[in-house]
Amino acid sequence: MLQMRTRKLVGAIVTLVFVIVYALLAMALAQARFVQDANGFLQGIFYALLGLIWIVPLFPLISWMERKDPSES
Repeated sequence: MLQMRTRKLVGAIVTLVFVIVYALLAMALAQARFVQDANGFLQGIFYALLGLIWIVPLFPLISWMERKDPSES
């Protein structure tokens, strides 16, 4: 079992890699034709969703990182 300190280090590295990959994919998706052809309002909604949705896959990772050590119970 990993200690909390190690879990936070692993979680920080995984988070950093995930955010970099997600940002690259989001930028590529933002250049898609259906986004470029949409009106400004729909583009704004699309960009807002892309800006917020990245956190959803990280919830389990954050929960794992913050879990108490068995020795602390």
